[in-house]
Amino acid sequence: MGSDGTGRRRGPAARRADVVVRRAEAGDAGRLTRLVRTSRAYEGPYAPMVEGYRVGPDYIAVHRVFVAADGGTGQILGFYALLLDPPELDLMFVADSAQGLGIGRLLAGHLREEARNAGLTGVRIVSHPPAEGFYRSIGAEPVGTVLAAPPAVMWDRPEFLLRIG
Repeated sequence: MGSDGTGRRRGPAARRADVVVRRAEAGDAGRLTRLVRTSRAYEGPYAPMVEGYRVGPDYIAVHRVFVAADGGTGQILGFYALLLDPPELDLMFVADSAQGLGIGRLLAGHLREEARNAGLTGVRIVSHPPAEGFYRSIGAEPVGTVLAAPPAVMWDRPEFLLRIG
């Protein structure tokens, strides 16, 4: 990101008006997988959790997966997956290059609307520990802790309820 000389930011999603949220397609699978596997949020001790992780066309076909994309370039800036039964946010990732641009909040707003349209009253969120502050900031209420389950998950994770009203 930088300035274009006018004081405006340039680059992916420089203006939120340039960002569209759309249903993910099978052809997005590779880009979503790369976004998960290369996320700086999963460096260090968290790396084993996403190593080998795959968001496949089959997953996209079965679940409500939505992407935030740059309206001009089509670059995927983030995505989320909403499970309906039971209601849970399964995945939410924002590209490292799009951090701080409001993409997470845009996706969270879309998630609320999608959940409301599906008749849900709340969505469970089991958070990656470093994302706990973000979920609190969008109004998710802490409801407990999901204990580590080695070897797949080596750390406890905060659990939230995002009420849909």
